[in-house]
Amino acid sequence: MITKINKNQDRLKRHKRVRRKIKGTAETPRLSVYRSLNHIYAQLIDDVKGVTLVTASTLDKELKGNLGDKDKKAQAFAVGELIAKKAKEKGVETVVFDRGGYLYTGRVANLADGARKGGLKF
Repeated sequence: MITKINKNQDRLKRHKRVRRKIKGTAETPRLSVYRSLNHIYAQLIDDVKGVTLVTASTLDKELKGNLGDKDKKAQAFAVGELIAKKAKEKGVETVVFDRGGYLYTGRVANLADGARKGGLKF
């Protein structure tokens, strides 16, 4: 019998393995990325307190009107710039990047590049 590979289950295994090493603090929160079929989400998390400091996604009101004609990579770049802008307002400059078990390519890499361009340091 042929068994089908569950890609999301494999991604979650990678995510757990990485999360053993990565911890976010108030000074350097964790920039967590989640990628769905149509949207991309990012949040800054303080793991010590267990709180989310800042969130941004393609569903945000600030971006939603401007993203209609862009491809998914450009949308991810815009989300990265937005989360960097929101982080600067909260006084955060350095973060620890958590790719969520996804490969560092495509939309995940573009989000990170957008955050760097916005002024965040990894």
